[in-house]
Amino acid sequence: MTLMTTSPQATLSCGIVRGTEEGGVVRYLGIPYAQAPFGANRFRATQPVDAWSGVREATRFGPTSPQVPYAGPIGELLGSVILDGDDILTANVWAPTDASDAPVLLWIHGGALERGTAALPLYDGAVFARAGIVFVSINYRLGSEGFSVLDGAPRNLGLRDAAAAVEWVHREISAFGGDPSHITAMGESAGGAIVAALLARDDSRALISRAIIESGPLQAQTPKKAGRVTAQLAKRLGVHADRDSFAALSPAQLLDARREQSAGSSPLGGAPGFQIAIDPDSLPRSPHEVLGEIDTPLLIGSNTDEYRLWFPPEALAGISEFKLQAARLLSRIPRRSVSEYRSAFPGANTGEVFGQLVTDMMLRAPLSRVASARPESTHVYEFAWPSPVRALRAAHALELGFVFDRLDDEEARRLAGTAAPGALATEMNTAWVGFVSGGDPGWPVYGSERRTRVFDTVSATVPQRRTAGMDLLPG
Repeated sequence: MTLMTTSPQATLSCGIVRGTEEGGVVRYLGIPYAQAPFGANRFRATQPVDAWSGVREATRFGPTSPQVPYAGPIGELLGSVILDGDDILTANVWAPTDASDAPVLLWIHGGALERGTAALPLYDGAVFARAGIVFVSINYRLGSEGFSVLDGAPRNLGLRDAAAAVEWVHREISAFGGDPSHITAMGESAGGAIVAALLARDDSRALISRAIIESGPLQAQTPKKAGRVTAQLAKRLGVHADRDSFAALSPAQLLDARREQSAGSSPLGGAPGFQIAIDPDSLPRSPHEVLGEIDTPLLIGSNTDEYRLWFPPEALAGISEFKLQAARLLSRIPRRSVSEYRSAFPGANTGEVFGQLVTDMMLRAPLSRVASARPESTHVYEFAWPSPVRALRAAHALELGFVFDRLDDEEARRLAGTAAPGALATEMNTAWVGFVSGGDPGWPVYGSERRTRVFDTVSATVPQRRTAGMDLLPG
């Protein structure tokens, strides 16, 4: 049977947009929520979008932020979509036909703050729209364009874009049948870090009713530390780390320099990566300090084997005891913590223990401290299903195909293979829908018992696992 399509319209404060309708879901793509951040707007704070006359077609995704695709083995696992053009600050909306005062979910993609796009097919919002939710996804400035630390330029431009997108959703979502007082912000990896930063801002937090953070770093850095990548790029390019010097370079020149700089690096080592900076104007305090003090309902978690996305087994086998101990001393990790990790992962080689320690320092320990500070308003999960692909196990980003219930998508299959359990995808998507719609994902809050939902072939709610070594890690 062929599904009929129609051309719905929505009237926004800046003009009218025309989308498509199919199978009970209306979709609008590539709607600008801010001006293109190039020309006079390059390395400037996010500017309000200009109004347009007539009806704007909203049937194609907007251009992607300047980036290069993933390279090497990780590029075979994580896909990229590159769409040329300047108008990169756009939003996409999926909504139930005839939606009225529906809950809203704002999705912010990951990609280490320098890759990714809302145009990835994996992030199709129709599954949420069919569940009665108005789903919104956005693009924002990435890499040097979005997270450089430059003299004469505002910091955290990509975060400022996301904050402007939250304001846009709050202002415009009723035109799509969404409830502006019922917005859940959700992000994974770097997108989760941006959600955490939005919650740490008083203005953005006031517009967010709930939040979901999947494997997102919670700590913003000092400008000096966040600016290391910019300083090294400037030195490589032979210019000053200031707005005028970087604006005189094309995005392609900055990308080429970054490609050379980061060759052979990973999120766990090598050249510095882009990070969110503490900044009086855009982020006065680090999210890891603020999240424990606020009461915005939070669903947060990580995957059992995050590090295995970046480290193939042969690389793990090459990590020596010396490197493990050097990392322990550098990070002030107690010797007893290492012993507890060895006990928690019997049979793990030195590289695997190293990977667990480093990613727990980055992800699981901070989220656990946040949950412990606000145990009655936080739901915690651990994604544990082991992928058979390349011995990834429960690696970073693997849960996305399950959350979006799109295991047949090529992106999901790269990570999960062709026989991933559909019942687990239905379970996770149902849990996320339940949290967005009513604040209840289907298991109890963290509480004093540290209750955690472990998602696996057979899922269970249990006291948080492997806490002995993790609780010894420095904060």
